[in-house]
Amino acid sequence: MLNNDRLLVQILLLGLLGAGLWVMAPFISALLWGAILAYASWPLMRLLTRLFGGRETLAAGFLTSLWILLVALPLVWMGFNLADHVRDVTVFVRDVQVDGLPEAPEWLGAVPLVGERLVRFWDTLDQQGAALLTTAKPYLGQVGNWLLARSAQIGSGILEVTLSLVFVFFFYRDGPRLAAFVLRLLDRLIGERAEYYLGLVAGTVQRVVNGVIGTAAAQALLALIGFLIAGVPGALVLGLVTFLLSLIPMGPPLVWIPATAWLVWKGDYGMAVFLGVWGTFIISGVDNVLKPYLISRGGNLPLVIVLLGVFGGLLAFGFIGLFIGPTLLAIAYSLLLDWSRTETVSPDK
Repeated sequence: MLNNDRLLVQILLLGLLGAGLWVMAPFISALLWGAILAYASWPLMRLLTRLFGGRETLAAGFLTSLWILLVALPLVWMGFNLADHVRDVTVFVRDVQVDGLPEAPEWLGAVPLVGERLVRFWDTLDQQGAALLTTAKPYLGQVGNWLLARSAQIGSGILEVTLSLVFVFFFYRDGPRLAAFVLRLLDRLIGERAEYYLGLVAGTVQRVVNGVIGTAAAQALLALIGFLIAGVPGALVLGLVTFLLSLIPMGPPLVWIPATAWLVWKGDYGMAVFLGVWGTFIISGVDNVLKPYLISRGGNLPLVIVLLGVFGGLLAFGFIGLFIGPTLLAIAYSLLLDWSRTETVSPDK
């Protein structure tokens, strides 16, 4: 009878656990990113706690507000700007359909050897533009619907990032108590190696966050400086886009190369050369040097794990998966690698 009562209690506890996970499911990705961000920036939280005389709630509120100013507000601002640019593109397409393309720029005819041919090609496009747009008109609605769906995904991702910054306040404030609870739970599950595995996970999180997100932030800052010096409009938006694209290999050139081409289009060749050199050796150079060093420091973590984590996280969690995916995959890789080594060594003991 006692065993039956114990089994009933265990079933009830499992049911409650499943119900709790079901309730929390919509917030899992935001909770994960909040926990990752809180741990990665925990040294800063400790410093602020000392500066505020040990008042953890005040330090947590200050640091959370700082993250909102640095991350959430620029992302919201970028979302509104992207909406404006989409509207501008729509107006441009309508104007081209009515009035045709504008006259070819003067520099196009001055291109050595092929300048005249390029101007004739431009005029041909202008003459055929209305016919091409008429042919493409049935597909423009599909493209518009696709862009609308992607915009909705980006908007929900920005909302999720903002929600994770709300959660991070509680991780800051209750961090030590949460860490002690997790350690006790792991101790019940895996025994004496719980503290070791917790340290392994913590080190992996620190490396990935520093390597992936730290490098992306550095590239975005350098890109912003280059865009401001070159006089490229929308420099802040382009810097934020550089930050997002820095999470994938060869992402930043998708921003600074079109910006360089725009400068050439405007005839500002000096700044175009500057931005091309700055993008090649400074913006992209940081990715080739800083990211492998930060990720590999303290452990041999293949960069392919980060790449798979970025794309897999994007498919699994949406926008916020760009940050969660590499971290989770790196943790799984580190734990499996350590487990395989332990299993290999244990028979000799």
